Amino acid sequence: MPTNFTVVPVKNGTGKTREEKEEEDVDGSNVLREEEDPTGDGVPKENSPFINNTENDKNNYDGTNMALFEEEMDRHPMVSSLLDKLANYTNLSQGAQEHEEADEEESTKKKTVKSPQMGTFMGVYLPCLQNILGVILFLRLTWIVGTAGILESLAIVGLCCSCTMLTAISMSAVATNGVVPAGGSYYMISRSLGPEFGGAVGLCFYLGTTFAGAMYILGTIEILLTYIVPQAAIFTAERKEDQHNALLNNMRIYGTCCLSLMAIVVFVGVRYVNKLALVFLACVILSIISIYAGVIKSSFDPPDFPVCMLGNRTLQNLHFDKCLKTEIINNNTVSTQLWRLFCDGPALNSTCNEYFVNNNLTVIQGIPGLSSGVISENMWSAYGPLGMLVENKRLPSVGDIDPAKDIYLPYVVNDISTFFTLLVGIYFPSVTGIMAGSNRSGDLRDAQKSIPIGTILAIATTSFIYVSGVIFFGACIEGVLLRDKFGDSVKGNLVIGILSWPNPWVIVIGSFFSCCGAGLQSLTGAPRLLQAIARDGIVPFLQVFGHGKANGEPTWALLLTTGICEIGILIASLDAVAPILSMFFLMCYMFVNLACAVQTLLRTPNWRPRFKYYHWTLSFLGMSLCLSIMFISSWYYAIIAMGIAGCIYKYIEYRGAEKEWGDGIHGLSLNAARYALIRLEEAPPHTKNWRPQLLVLLNLDSDQSVKHPRLLSLTTQLKAGKGLTIVGNVLQGTYLSHEAEAKRAEQNIKSAMATERTKGFCHVVVSSNLRDGISHLIQSAGLGGMKHNTVLVGWPGTWRQSEDPQSWRNFIEIVRETTAAHQAMLVAKNVDSFPTNQDRLGEGTIDVWWVVHDGGMLMLLPFLLRQHKVWEKCKMRIFTVAQMDDNSIQMKKDLQMFLYHLRLDAEVEVVEMHDSDISAFTYEKTLVMEQRSQMLKQMHLSRTEREREAQLIHDKNTAAHAVMNNKEEAGPDRVHMTWTKDKVSTERNRTREPNANMAVRDLFNMKPEWESLNQSNVRRMHTAVKLNEIVVNKSQGAHLVLLNMPGPPRNRGGDENYMEFLEVLLEGLNRVLMVRGGGREVITIYS
Repeated sequence: MPTNFTVVPVKNGTGKTREEKEEEDVDGSNVLREEEDPTGDGVPKENSPFINNTENDKNNYDGTNMALFEEEMDRHPMVSSLLDKLANYTNLSQGAQEHEEADEEESTKKKTVKSPQMGTFMGVYLPCLQNILGVILFLRLTWIVGTAGILESLAIVGLCCSCTMLTAISMSAVATNGVVPAGGSYYMISRSLGPEFGGAVGLCFYLGTTFAGAMYILGTIEILLTYIVPQAAIFTAERKEDQHNALLNNMRIYGTCCLSLMAIVVFVGVRYVNKLALVFLACVILSIISIYAGVIKSSFDPPDFPVCMLGNRTLQNLHFDKCLKTEIINNNTVSTQLWRLFCDGPALNSTCNEYFVNNNLTVIQGIPGLSSGVISENMWSAYGPLGMLVENKRLPSVGDIDPAKDIYLPYVVNDISTFFTLLVGIYFPSVTGIMAGSNRSGDLRDAQKSIPIGTILAIATTSFIYVSGVIFFGACIEGVLLRDKFGDSVKGNLVIGILSWPNPWVIVIGSFFSCCGAGLQSLTGAPRLLQAIARDGIVPFLQVFGHGKANGEPTWALLLTTGICEIGILIASLDAVAPILSMFFLMCYMFVNLACAVQTLLRTPNWRPRFKYYHWTLSFLGMSLCLSIMFISSWYYAIIAMGIAGCIYKYIEYRGAEKEWGDGIHGLSLNAARYALIRLEEAPPHTKNWRPQLLVLLNLDSDQSVKHPRLLSLTTQLKAGKGLTIVGNVLQGTYLSHEAEAKRAEQNIKSAMATERTKGFCHVVVSSNLRDGISHLIQSAGLGGMKHNTVLVGWPGTWRQSEDPQSWRNFIEIVRETTAAHQAMLVAKNVDSFPTNQDRLGEGTIDVWWVVHDGGMLMLLPFLLRQHKVWEKCKMRIFTVAQMDDNSIQMKKDLQMFLYHLRLDAEVEVVEMHDSDISAFTYEKTLVMEQRSQMLKQMHLSRTEREREAQLIHDKNTAAHAVMNNKEEAGPDRVHMTWTKDKVSTERNRTREPNANMAVRDLFNMKPEWESLNQSNVRRMHTAVKLNEIVVNKSQGAHLVLLNMPGPPRNRGGDENYMEFLEVLLEGLNRVLMVRGGGREVITIYS
């Protein structure tokens, strides 16, 4: 059918309407029209043996049994004809062509805020530098270089730095597309990808920042207990194998105390934390300068830090001073402290460890210097399991007979199993912190310029520091010392410290304060991030954390942050905590890249970043790198982190407050919808994909409330949330005068839809009259390929008592229009008695009365209903009607086979309906119907008179029906008549017999009226009466009865008679769903 697109005046940015700006387009040239389809529906006919293919079987339906459906026969075959053609059933053509890509569209506008004060260097560069450089550089980088080798270490650094550089490019584009207030990455992601993604990733970023605080505190305590005051340890190990557990317990105790102290500092004086940030940054810079100075000095004057080797094994020299087995004192050879560690006594004849006896002690320089050529030995990796000895393969070694005892001896060993992916996870936190500049955008003089330059420059600087550090460490330090994580072979000194100049304490003290400052800043930033998320209101259970002290400090958020941070402290191992926070940061960076890529590809009007050096391919590469590093580092942590984010996403989607932030996901949804609609428009759906797309026509009362909410319940049960549902209503009048009523009606309908769990759209139309409004809905509801194909209405049960005949005439016009539009129609009788969504029907049946085949709707609807838990216990029964010439037994077999191929479970019964004479009761019903119709046409009766006459006719009908039923029960000789003159004369003679029934005699006295009856009406009434008798007899106890709905007469003069036929057809049945097909196949036997 044709579709009109009309220009509507819309205000533009200047306040003028588009019509004022483009007056030349208003003369009608901007109304686009599609060429009308000759068939009127724009849908090509399907090549089916069932529908619209009756040229070869123009049967003569002059019999009386099916007269009610005789006008359907030229389009819809009888079931018997259908079953005859079952063997010739062929599949429909697929007809699905793929076309068109959808790009573009939609976004909203963001506010701009002025930004004063800081420049690029102080506002972005230095904060990023301070956040990126930290604990991993000082405590783990040398160990990573020694374990992975220079080449693989460079690969790790390059991989992680590339990831952050690509993320910084994407972040610069997002951050310069408007102002980023407090919340930093959370704000960017939530406003770019929507509240669900923003909340999920924001909470992940919060958890990452919180665990980063735990990592910095653990680094602080490790420096304190290992390098500054080892004697402060509460737990000490008597045996070497217990040293690791003792260290972890000390970390837990001191870490908890340090966390509590830092939390108090943040709670009481957060302004002092910000003032001390410069001091902490100075410590970091001085430490790095000290390292480079030490590297330069080592090239001509390497420091003297000897490492004692037994054979090729590295020894812990914590408990001995001289790397000797024996020494000469006063011309006497005596054992050394080292001897006592490997032998059972100080005597020279004591029993000693065999490896100690067979191998010589060697002293090598821990830091041979930049020009020593040690770089070639440190090129390759030296991974190993937990407890593996740290060895120098260049030195000679005589094998150990009992290596199991080695763990009790003072060798340097691996404290964890090492492999490439583990080191990636441990190293990645050292490149985080790139968001520090964007978080301060409100304090920058020119955020649009400072954020990209400062962030990218900081990443480039730190990347250079890490790359040069890897090379210099590998070129200056002996490999066994690099792999000595805690410096046990150099008397417990920090390995990177002994390289530095002028003194190792510069690095120790600098790294200590650096870790303290980073921990304080994490405990300062994480609660504020949580507060920003809570104040957005997208996660309801977090709203309590949006409150704080009078000055806005997030007290409750700080408390939660401290509790989560304590979990990281209890883990106690820096190497175990680092991969956890890596996951959360990587997920955050991944979605920053996704936000940039989505906005770029959608080309939303508001996407106008001042930073121009970005591309969606770089964003996708960065996103892929983030995802890859997550699974490289730890696949199980990655799955857990994604699971947490997924749960938060679904929770926000299900329970969170609805927010419209003009996010990219909304634009992506619009583009996807547009693309799908264009694809759907290309061809009608295949039979296998057909499902009822419903237009539900509701009636509202005077208060604009829904009259029959059970119609929505039936819709929900029929759809089970799938497919399209449009709930429509028509208000009479003009839109200008009824705008408020229309909006109130729409809200009431949406509320009823939510109550009945009906997923779909609401469409309220205001029209000058109901007839036109309903017609407009049937023609124009939906969009493109997402249009309804089925109309669901309730049966107008009070049409006889209606003061205005237009109500039932509107119903008939709906039937005619759906037929003309090739749409199916469902009419529910007694819809208020249908079950609600909370009801659970017990054992029972859904009875299908299949009289004519009009596409298979009668077969499909019970199957769809039984998918819902309301109807799932019901069984399906199919009844079909056999004529005089039909083979009932063969029909039953064919129908069972047909159902078998359709994969439907149903009982089958063929009801024989032989040609018979028309009963007197049928004539009586027809006469009353025509008399009432004539009277109402000729007389202008008042409302009370019409109601009184309608009640009188109803009482008379009921009494006559009861008389005929009593006659049936009394004996088999029910009167059947085909009214010819001879039969009338014979019947009159019979009625004169003494035992003749008085009611029959009275009826015969009306013979002149019967002779003048319209024979077409008589035959139709005969069909309605006989079918009603059979259906009531078989299906009165069914939970639901579905039957074919006959079409209205072509001559509108018989509309009221049509309503009478349907009323007689439905008499005595409670829940009925009349079905009228849309003229196409909706069910197929093929896969």
